[in-house]
Amino acid sequence: MAIDKDLKERIIKAIKLDRENFSSDGKHSTKIGVNKGIYSQLKSGKTERLLSDGEWIRIGRLLDVQLTKKPDWITAETPVFDYITEQLEYCQRESTAGLFCDDCDIGKTHTAKVYTSAHRNVVYIDCSQYKTKQKFIRHIASQFGVDSDGKIVDVIADMVYYLKTLDKPLIIFDEAGDLDYTAFLEIKALYNHLEDMCGFYMMGADGLKAKINRDIHNKKVGYAEIFSRYGAKHQAMEFKDKKEKIDFKIFQAEMIIKANVPDADVNKIIKDSDLSLRRIKVLCNKLKRAA
Repeated sequence: MAIDKDLKERIIKAIKLDRENFSSDGKHSTKIGVNKGIYSQLKSGKTERLLSDGEWIRIGRLLDVQLTKKPDWITAETPVFDYITEQLEYCQRESTAGLFCDDCDIGKTHTAKVYTSAHRNVVYIDCSQYKTKQKFIRHIASQFGVDSDGKIVDVIADMVYYLKTLDKPLIIFDEAGDLDYTAFLEIKALYNHLEDMCGFYMMGADGLKAKINRDIHNKKVGYAEIFSRYGAKHQAMEFKDKKEKIDFKIFQAEMIIKANVPDADVNKIIKDSDLSLRRIKVLCNKLKRAA
């Protein structure tokens, strides 16, 4: 596809916003994979004859820029949003680790991405996209602006050295249950390298909890140690029964709908969405476009 001017401008806007979380242009240019000369021109707003369409797409994907412009989304500060945000703040402030395992589609990923965009020295890692040890480590390094080429042992050493120079860095591992075994063990290795110098937060659905419990029971090397380092507890939203859980999901859905389409028929959207937050977002955006 041809990259039009509007998409290029939105990518440049995302570059400038993401730059706020980095200590220097050099580190940020390394993250987005362009040389410093081109980076400087991009920051100045220049768009023509700098990058190929493929490079624009790569940077847009890296910074989560949608290919088509969508209505602005308003984040509702739901109980899940508040709960995870407080945990992320604590892990970053105290340079400690936490583990959150709960249902899918309750707002974990959205909260983590919002937190990452609003705080310096924080990176969000979608582990489902980087399952192997090599890809996993190199991606974490690149997100901090560390050169991810070369031997993996050198990448790890450079990244650990750099993270020790930062003020309260935090790494968020989402969908951690998707990691290969050797990649999962790197979570322990990073903790050992950076204990009391970096915060870590691991998130996943109930499958992550089942995987950790099963492999601890089977005495698979590394799992008990990782669980211990991450607080020896699966954090989650707690409910006394199924009805309370459903009422909670309805309450969250109402908050999100009212924040984004105040005049909408809330009950209809909830019914049509089957309480899926992803579906609610689709339905709300559809109403925004029609307004």
